[in-house]
Amino acid sequence: MQFNPNSTFLYLVATAVILFVLAQSVFFLVRAYKRGKELGMTDQKLKKTILSTAIFTIAPAVSILIGIVTLSKFLGIPLPWIRLSVIGALTYELPAATSTANALGVSLSEMITDPKVYTAIAWVMTLGIMPSIILPPILMKKIQGGMLKLKNKDSKWSDIFMTSMFLGMISAFLGMVFSDIRSGIAGWIPIFVLLFSAVLMGVCGLLIKKCKMVWLETYALSISMVGAMAFAAIITPILV
Repeated sequence: MQFNPNSTFLYLVATAVILFVLAQSVFFLVRAYKRGKELGMTDQKLKKTILSTAIFTIAPAVSILIGIVTLSKFLGIPLPWIRLSVIGALTYELPAATSTANALGVSLSEMITDPKVYTAIAWVMTLGIMPSIILPPILMKKIQGGMLKLKNKDSKWSDIFMTSMFLGMISAFLGMVFSDIRSGIAGWIPIFVLLFSAVLMGVCGLLIKKCKMVWLETYALSISMVGAMAFAAIITPILV
């Protein structure tokens, strides 16, 4: 019998995992709400916090949905659904799947029906992310202690160090994003999207500073991300 990445069994496993994630989210939401009440936060402030946080998650949710659609073309829906619902990092999942498929000499242009290839990709995705699960509880306290000492000693250097770490993390993925820049106008799509996102963030910054739209600070990042995704969806069919 041919292996089916969209089998009923895999859907049942995926559903069980997603329900667990949702139950965990509800549990901590209730705990956080009760803790806020204990600290003296008003219902209005708590509801505003919940609303702004929910809106902030729209952009990442859209990117995760796009990631599931992308991966489902060759891995089916259950595995990407599980992976991105729990991890939520397309910047890791797609390169892990692609590099494994390339190593095995398998094309990702069609659905994978070889159980060995499917299992290999799933294992690489799982094992590759394990350090980020195991190391933070072990090293986080020392890292936070070091950052606190640096901040107390020199706050400016602390800010520069944190900014450098963030930019370094982003730069790690730029090679993959801009790898096709020499292939023609289509290879420039990521740069066009990046510039459009920067323009949207700049517009939000001007509105906040010049028009005193302070409330926009909470949603500026989400607006730039969603706007950039919409822009990419518009220009990609035109330029490809």
